[in-house]
Amino acid sequence: MFLIIKGRGETLNMNWINTLLKDQMSFPKRLLTMYMDLGLNERDVMVILQIHRYQQEGNDFPTPNELAQFLSFSEQDCSQVLRKLIQKGYLTIEQSTGSDQVINESYSLFVLWEKLTEDPEESYETNNQSDDQPNLFVLFEQEFGRPLSPFEIETVNIWIDEDQQEPALIKAALREAVLMGKLNFKYIDRILREWKKKGIRTVQQAREASKSFRSQQGSSSNQETYQKRNRDSSIYYNWLEEDE
Repeated sequence: MFLIIKGRGETLNMNWINTLLKDQMSFPKRLLTMYMDLGLNERDVMVILQIHRYQQEGNDFPTPNELAQFLSFSEQDCSQVLRKLIQKGYLTIEQSTGSDQVINESYSLFVLWEKLTEDPEESYETNNQSDDQPNLFVLFEQEFGRPLSPFEIETVNIWIDEDQQEPALIKAALREAVLMGKLNFKYIDRILREWKKKGIRTVQQAREASKSFRSQQGSSSNQETYQKRNRDSSIYYNWLEEDE
């Protein structure tokens, strides 16, 4: 019979290990086996993991800077990952009003968790069907000349998911805003709402409505301002005549 005698240092180590093992958080194991089927990579998963950790610790809306403090990549890289997750619809931004009437924002991973309950083949097909959607965000970023903010990406997702706007019609509204020299999300949203109110559902109908508006308004000073902008946007300037 052998006696195992533990020294004081070993006992302290065991106490630390026990404490470490108790300091855990719940995380879906299936994400670690399915993330590639969802079009995600290791960086995306690490950002998701950090968001989940922050939320369990009481921070529902961690900034890219806060996320980057515990990752091996930069704040800018974190921002890119956040935009990607929002573009894919896995990460959403929710707003709530507190008792002090202050609007609070928080990230939600509910759609991602819901996605993990689907059949892997179904998730792969759905992910492939949405391949054209990121092109819409790229188009917005090219036209605005900067990356979109998470709130702006969420706005585009709302147009698609909640308002049921076709991506082609959203592109048309973007082009209309560029043509009018009013490149901002509020103006684009107003265009889409106006078209929806008038029953405009296709790009061709949007073209006809825009042509009719211009014929009534005559030569627009905003259009002249647009022509003077120092960049090549002829693809937008001629959108009224281009094919669908």
